[in-house]
Amino acid sequence: MDKALCSPHLGSNKPNSSPSDRGGSSSRKPGRTGSHSPGSGSLGSGGSRGAVLGNSMNLQQQARRRQLEGVLSKYTNLIQGWQNRYFVLDPELGQLHYFVNEQGKSQKPRGSLPLIGASVTPSDEAPHMFIVNSVNGELYKLRASDAKEQQFWISQLQACARRHSDSSAKVRKLKGSDEHLSVERAGGGQEVLVMSQAEGQQKNLVQSIDSLPTRGPLSCLDQDLLLLKATSAATLSCLGECLNILQQTQSHNQAPPQSQASEHNHSAHRAPSDGVPVWTVPKSPSGELLKNGGLTPLQSAEPSPALRKRSSSHGAEHPTGLEDISPSDEMTDTEDNEEEDLGVLDDQRSIILHLLSQLKLGMDLTRVVLPTFILEKRSLLEMYANFMAHPDMFLSITAGATAEDRIVRFVEYYLTAFHEGRKGAVAKKPYNPVLGETFHCSWEVPRERVKPLVRSNQGSSREPSRGPNNTQQGDDSPGGCYRVRFVAEQVSHHPPVSGFYCECRERSMCVNAHVWTKSKFMGMSIGVSMVGEGVLCLLEHDEEYVFTLPCAYARSILTVPWVELGGKVSINCVKSGYSATVTFHTKPFYGGKVHRVTAEVKHNQTNTIVCKAQGEWNGTLEFTYSSGETKVIDTAKLPITRKKLRPVDRQGRTESRRLWQHVTKSLKEGNMDEATEHKHRLEERQRGEEKQRAADNKPWTPKYFTKEGEGWIYNKPLWKST
Repeated sequence: MDKALCSPHLGSNKPNSSPSDRGGSSSRKPGRTGSHSPGSGSLGSGGSRGAVLGNSMNLQQQARRRQLEGVLSKYTNLIQGWQNRYFVLDPELGQLHYFVNEQGKSQKPRGSLPLIGASVTPSDEAPHMFIVNSVNGELYKLRASDAKEQQFWISQLQACARRHSDSSAKVRKLKGSDEHLSVERAGGGQEVLVMSQAEGQQKNLVQSIDSLPTRGPLSCLDQDLLLLKATSAATLSCLGECLNILQQTQSHNQAPPQSQASEHNHSAHRAPSDGVPVWTVPKSPSGELLKNGGLTPLQSAEPSPALRKRSSSHGAEHPTGLEDISPSDEMTDTEDNEEEDLGVLDDQRSIILHLLSQLKLGMDLTRVVLPTFILEKRSLLEMYANFMAHPDMFLSITAGATAEDRIVRFVEYYLTAFHEGRKGAVAKKPYNPVLGETFHCSWEVPRERVKPLVRSNQGSSREPSRGPNNTQQGDDSPGGCYRVRFVAEQVSHHPPVSGFYCECRERSMCVNAHVWTKSKFMGMSIGVSMVGEGVLCLLEHDEEYVFTLPCAYARSILTVPWVELGGKVSINCVKSGYSATVTFHTKPFYGGKVHRVTAEVKHNQTNTIVCKAQGEWNGTLEFTYSSGETKVIDTAKLPITRKKLRPVDRQGRTESRRLWQHVTKSLKEGNMDEATEHKHRLEERQRGEEKQRAADNKPWTPKYFTKEGEGWIYNKPLWKST
């Protein structure tokens, strides 16, 4: 199927051809380098043959250094077929990169193919098709728009492959001499060649192991061989990232000042943080990329539209969530929720090794069935509720007398929320919620525990303004406690998206959030991105705070797994003009502390820093304010407010505690086989219900949330009732 594709061009802009190039035509021929340089021209009287040859060589060298780029059609798979992609040939690195489109060039390439030793050949499988086959076994099937463009790309790719292959041969021949370094820098080929050879050898190793019988003295399931497969893949990934960093550094050092400045602008979007390799995920519901230790999703210059201004036409036909549950029906939670360290036993190690041997780097783990013994005894929906373990700090946000006080209090609450929700550093995985699963709970907060004092810019503390009855204005809560109510629902299964909503009517504040959990296999680690956003609404002040969530990483999965958070998240209030940046630092390859976090709150209009924070998200945090005042918060000493929920026998069929009760009971008893069987029954029931809906052509409709734009909104939020 032919597609109208744009012609390839050299450099960042398509050059205009001179009249002699055009030959009287306005169309540009493939392969042209652009307009002649001032010194070039045809041989004539008075001309110097040596000068012309010199200019010609300079033009050839410039052409080699300039990038060839344009749109080609790439064969992806049987389902998606041919897709237009934007390709860039980097002659300096000897690599062919491709991106989703031209606008994505500032991001990390979706794929790269080393051209050293590669073959580039035409193919008659489809019109104007050619194949680029790398020595590491990877190949690209590509199509041009016409035969002329096809031949142009083939000739340029072949020339680049020959040039770098020759440079690599020279490097090996001149190894140990001074010329070795200059040739290596000029060609940039030896490292890539060695890497390609290593990739090929690793593939051969994996194939050799997989070809062994499943039983016998030397089996493909032998623990040592499985460990060898897993560690070789992880080592190769690490070496590849190191090579990528070296190539970027080399390219940056050799670029002219203007190019370096331009590169610096783009590098902020793809540079690793704390020595952790960058990794990306496919297009999320928010249409953003996520990076390990880098930028998190939804950090756009334009804030999310105000929630209360969104359409409120949905939800009338759905049942309410929070209003259905009476406080008298709920009891204080008695579950300890403690998780023992996941010290991997020998039999469990075999299971993990066998699982790892089947995975590929970067593989999406959303649909991979993981062994039961790595599960926490709670659902992911309940984990989100546990982020509210300090509701007194949450309620104190709206008590701030100034916008600066309120965003600082929000940052204080945000940084202290993760230690209880994540249960420290125990590397276990919550249950994957089934479609339609819900979780309800609430907290009762004594009014005296909500901070009565506010901080002024002069560093003094004062009591907020009070009404005539000597109570804080807006405080009409009955009894001696505020009530904070929470509801969560699994609104989508593919992709897995959870929505949760929390409110306190007495304080006129609520939070609405949606999160897509995306898992990736990273060799000896597993990364989980929390794609989505939340919005805190302070109705009393007519303020909305849009925030994102960090990534989580399970490290050392073959020994004693542990969890760390990573990435940069944002908190932004458009009305007040205040914003905050929170960075969860992943542990460097060598040395450094774990669980480190830093934060900065600033006033955007004046670019003034009003608060800084540093410490560990599951340890001690130190806050420094613009007044010079400092405060230390030890998360281990913060009082935990236990949530209240209905007994299991009074919960609905799809509520988390009731739904997973048999799995949880078996895990507590240490009966992994029984837990696996109960978990399997739940999964099979979900598959059966999904097939039935497909047969009846009835799409799933969530109970409590409605999709609006890119997010999910609770049907009856507080801002719709005021």
